[in-house]
Amino acid sequence: ALEGGGEQKNVVAAPSQARPAVPAVSSGRADERVPLRGLRKKIAEKMVRSKFTMPHFAFVEEVDATDLVALRTRLNAQLAASGDNTKLNYLPFIIKATIAALKKFPHLNANFDEAAQELVVRGEYNIGMAVATPDGLTVAVVKDADRLTLAEIARETARLGAAAKERKLKLEELTGGTFTITSLGQSGGLFATPIINHPEVGIMGVHKLKKRPAVVKDQIVIRDMMNLSLSCDHRVIDGSVAADFVYEVIKYLEKPDLLFLAMA
Repeated sequence: ALEGGGEQKNVVAAPSQARPAVPAVSSGRADERVPLRGLRKKIAEKMVRSKFTMPHFAFVEEVDATDLVALRTRLNAQLAASGDNTKLNYLPFIIKATIAALKKFPHLNANFDEAAQELVVRGEYNIGMAVATPDGLTVAVVKDADRLTLAEIARETARLGAAAKERKLKLEELTGGTFTITSLGQSGGLFATPIINHPEVGIMGVHKLKKRPAVVKDQIVIRDMMNLSLSCDHRVIDGSVAADFVYEVIKYLEKPDLLFLAMA
């Protein structure tokens, strides 16, 4: 403070104005640093490369899977009656429908060569399937899926899924994919936009199948519905191609008897 002629004096706060120091209080809840190692580190590197290299876009549509549900029930009954213990889930049908659509839109069954800046359209149909494991998400590959029956695909996907969770996948079962399918059916959700499995140029998300109201012949009825979400590399796949591809997949899922003609 300044007094009279401007001489500066020291001012001491009155006891009632003094503020005692507040001791630091520890909550006992320490932060934890979790380093990225092993599979999780590889996942991080691959996802960053995909998102920073490929301009993603997504297309989403719903599927009326009522006839597919009925066909699966009939085929499982026939397998059981024949003594075959194979259980068909929906993935073999989705894989077959996807392959039928890939044959019509081959640029989606491809890898992108970054060094040469070329789209490599693959002659094989090696369908990747995303598998959640204790270590993180991995993609196992069903090789030559177009040459397998529905029952063979069911057995192969079950084998690969079990091997992935037990950390027993071989290198050749993790490489060579041409297109990937990721299923979030058990988790639910309306839809998600999956990240492309580089160097592939497309990945399709399959979402929970559940009963929903739908309009059929101007009537509101309850149907078995699910959503598909396709993510593509916009450098090589246009939106119209992505939409046409998804509708081709939907055609085979909504009229699954057509799958047997496509497999002939």
